Amino acid sequence: METLQIGRAKLTWLRGGVNLLDGGAMFGVVPKALWSRKYPHDDKNRIELRTDPILLQLDGKQILIDSGMGNDKLTEKQLRNFGVLEQSHVRKSLKQLGLTPDDIDIILMTHLHFDHACGLTEKNGEEYQSIFRQATIYTSKIEWHEIQHPNIRSVNTYWEMNWKPIVNQVKTFEETIEILPGLKMIHTGGHSDGHAIIIFEEGEHCFIHMADLMPTNGHQNKLWALAYDDYPVTSVHEKEKWMKYGCDKHAWYTFYHDAYYRAMQLDENGDRKQVLKRERYEYK
Repeated sequence: METLQIGRAKLTWLRGGVNLLDGGAMFGVVPKALWSRKYPHDDKNRIELRTDPILLQLDGKQILIDSGMGNDKLTEKQLRNFGVLEQSHVRKSLKQLGLTPDDIDIILMTHLHFDHACGLTEKNGEEYQSIFRQATIYTSKIEWHEIQHPNIRSVNTYWEMNWKPIVNQVKTFEETIEILPGLKMIHTGGHSDGHAIIIFEEGEHCFIHMADLMPTNGHQNKLWALAYDDYPVTSVHEKEKWMKYGCDKHAWYTFYHDAYYRAMQLDENGDRKQVLKRERYEYK
């Protein structure tokens, strides 16, 4: 497992699943001739995407950023359509670190689409139960409303089995919330109406988790928005804002979906100073 120390924050990437999605959908209106130079695709035009939660260890707290693909929650049709190659190994990853799901204190949910939220719950007989039973789960107030009242489009990604079992664990916020000193969640909208990013700052140290505003290193261009975005113009403006903010601070940008990079540090010009690559392995 790859790790990164940023100030007093230690980040470790867990193994949360992997799937293949259409590259055109992931890069929206950007021509393939452009995006294919930035991110590899297979012969079916699909790109590889991770769904790997980040374990953030900060001030004695065990914090997860998003929760992974989960296990045994997708139908055979969904597994095929979403190109799922591997489901979650989060429990195994935690065990390797000497932890269990009950050791997780806080979960920061950037948004609640199935590929981020399926790892919150699991099947228990005919019902579903929370996996991280001791954790306080943070998400934006808008996102929490959206998952409970999906529209004709979002009903395909907001699922009852991912939210009903955790109702008593959820705390919501409106614009910004400070979770711990220097660690904030900030509502941006864009990808979903309630989408949020995560920022940690400590002196000269900074990381920004852009979540699905910049799901991979190939999405660094501020104009490159996903076809999956509910509000793409908002995505563009928010990405422009937070890329400038982070680049001025030489921040690390961390990834949940990128199959090749875990994080990259950018300078004031947006050029890469350092990168943390993901260890490659064969899926089983």
